[in-house]
Amino acid sequence: MTDTTNETSPIPAPRPEPGSPAALAAMEARIAEMRERERQELTEERTRLLAALRALGVASLEADYDGYGDSGNVEAIRAEPEVAKVDEMEGLADFLWSVAYAEHPGFENNEGGGGTVTWDVAVDRIDLDHYDNVVERISSQSEDI
Repeated sequence: MTDTTNETSPIPAPRPEPGSPAALAAMEARIAEMRERERQELTEERTRLLAALRALGVASLEADYDGYGDSGNVEAIRAEPEVAKVDEMEGLADFLWSVAYAEHPGFENNEGGGGTVTWDVAVDRIDLDHYDNVVERISSQSEDI
């Protein structure tokens, strides 16, 4: 019988106990890595889209977005000057949604929210005009009426 164990394979490190400081630190490190990866991907996509928009002669654009009930999307994209099918540019709507979501994560939940992303392509400046939908509840109590 031949021994098939591989003595060079690493032994996985023991997992920290759930809820322990080590487990929380590991989770925070994973979240930080994920956010940095997302930020880098957004930066790369912005650079790609900026070059494509400038090549089309776009000086600025506006995008309306909204979401509620756990979903949402970019509703309309307008370019200045008007460029045919700019709203169909690969990745543009997703990028604009990501810009809004990065500033207001989770806004699409429950009653939702929305707004307008404005991108001054000429100077590469993005501004966001955002709103949240809020349901207000006013309570009163009467006793021994």
